[in-house]
Amino acid sequence: MWVAMHYESNSWIWEGVYYNPHLFGGLMLTAALLGLSTSYFTGLGVPHLPFLWSDLGIFPKKKNGKKRIRVYMDGCFDLMHYGHANALRQAKALGDELVVGLVSDEEIIANKGPPVLSMEERLALVSGLKWVDEVIANAPYEITEKFMDTLFNEHKIDYIIHGDDPCLLPDGTDAYALAKKAGRYKQIKRTEGVSSTDIVGRILSLVRVPEVSQDHNGSLGGEPHKESQSKGAHVSHFLPTSRRIVQFSNGKGPAPNACVVYIDGAFDLFHAGHVEILKSARQLGDFLLVGIHTDQIVSEHRGNPHPIMHLHERSLSVLACRYVDEVIIGAPWEVTTDMITTFNISLVVHGTVAESNPLLTGENDPYKVPKSMGIFRLLESPKNITTSSVAQRIMTNHEAFLKRNAKKAESEKKYYAQKKYVSGD
Repeated sequence: MWVAMHYESNSWIWEGVYYNPHLFGGLMLTAALLGLSTSYFTGLGVPHLPFLWSDLGIFPKKKNGKKRIRVYMDGCFDLMHYGHANALRQAKALGDELVVGLVSDEEIIANKGPPVLSMEERLALVSGLKWVDEVIANAPYEITEKFMDTLFNEHKIDYIIHGDDPCLLPDGTDAYALAKKAGRYKQIKRTEGVSSTDIVGRILSLVRVPEVSQDHNGSLGGEPHKESQSKGAHVSHFLPTSRRIVQFSNGKGPAPNACVVYIDGAFDLFHAGHVEILKSARQLGDFLLVGIHTDQIVSEHRGNPHPIMHLHERSLSVLACRYVDEVIIGAPWEVTTDMITTFNISLVVHGTVAESNPLLTGENDPYKVPKSMGIFRLLESPKNITTSSVAQRIMTNHEAFLKRNAKKAESEKKYYAQKKYVSGD
């Protein structure tokens, strides 16, 4: 204890020792040869020298007591997509710990319209992202002075983060005005190519209204309804890059003797059911490899309008999940012997809840090989949610969502018409 205290009191000397070890070592050696005590230079007796030399060969660097930066970002995070994930990734990069505020259902209804997903489902999605450390449920839509004080004092938040797209209250005022005034606000770049409004628009324009048909697998089908079509609403602006994939990737492969678990699927409209089944699959081994089927394969087995999200959009959503270690972008329908050998797969799993379940029909079983090898396992799906059931919620309340999207769609079109080159992630 005394050494530590004395070390702090002579910090200016020890900083010099750390950055100029040879100079200070030479002075001490000279002092020793002249019969002088090293305490003349440092205030520490010779007996303490072995302790100080132990760490870095000469002297240890003074421990960095830098405070961990906690950042806060809120949102509705309804119909979770890679744009949400990238926003939270950028937010995490501005600090050490990311706290996410989930806006309550009531606040969403009051400020934007009806949410598609419940608070429980949105909580599962946000908590399942690899960059999120904590979640505050039922956060307010507006950063009021009272809530801001709660963030700063109780949650020890240093900065409040939001995207560069405007977030206005019904009266037209900036929802983050107080945070900006307090000097505790930081901004990130909007992620190009996707939004919840865009996804809702795709569903409204591709699925028949008001009589939505469902096949025996519960998949949505039918011809587009003219009234629900918004020109360009279902056109994806997403342009995938290798850099974005690297940003989302863990960048690590499995250890030589790791138990590699493989699960595949469409993972369209990434939802809470996907998060829970991936979590269950990851618990069965050391490394979770996820196969994402191509758009063509998904369409063949589920019919139109599937998939709603494109292959690379779906892949990024899965990569953002904290339980996923690696993905195969464009995985084959059948799990072959070569594939099992190539990726050193120890176990192949499939959930009990799926849009098109070949295990129930017995036709074209994609898991024939792993079954014959004794490495297949049917995994009980924790949640009874499918892509179609999520889309069906939008169709059931299509009038409300059409109204909600009308204003947002116009702002989206205006954004893309006026946008200019911006740097950032």
